[in-house]
Amino acid sequence: MKKIVGVLAIFILTTVAVQAQSISKNALGLRLGDNDGFGGEVSYQHYLKENNRLEFDLGWRASNNVDAFKLVGLYQWGMPIDGGFNWFVGAGGGIGSFDAGNNNDGIFALVAGDIGIEYNFDFPLILSLDVRPELGFNDSYSDDLDLDIALGIRYQF
Repeated sequence: MKKIVGVLAIFILTTVAVQAQSISKNALGLRLGDNDGFGGEVSYQHYLKENNRLEFDLGWRASNNVDAFKLVGLYQWGMPIDGGFNWFVGAGGGIGSFDAGNNNDGIFALVAGDIGIEYNFDFPLILSLDVRPELGFNDSYSDDLDLDIALGIRYQF
C-alpha cells in the first residue's frame, strides 16, 4: 500500500510540474469584498518566477463614520488544477490609516494570509475568489482577526 501511495504521489507531482502554470507578467483590476467596510480594493499582481508572484492591494473605506485606507502586500504561490483553473496561497502584511472622528484617528498594521482559486480565460482576464485572514495591530481600530472574502477581476498584460 505504501508503494502505491508513493508511486501515485510521484505521478501527481510530475504531472503538476509538466503542467506549468502560465502566470502573466502583470495583472491589474479590482478585488471586491467586505472586510470591516473595506469593500473595494485596487489590485496589482506582478510575476516573479515560475509560479510565484507579488500582489499589492489598496483598499479604502468611507462608511460607518470611518474614513480609512489600507495597503496590503502578499507573496503568492500558484498551482495549476486543470484547464484554466489554478489555486494559490500566500502570506504578507500591510499598513493603513483611519479617521473615526472625535479625535480618534491613527495608523494600524496587519499580517495576512491568503488562499484562493482563479480562472484564466483564453482572453486576458482572470477571475478569482479568495479568503484572506488579517490580524490587525491597533487598539482603537483593528486589533483582532478579520476574515476578508473577495472576488477578484483583473486584466492581464
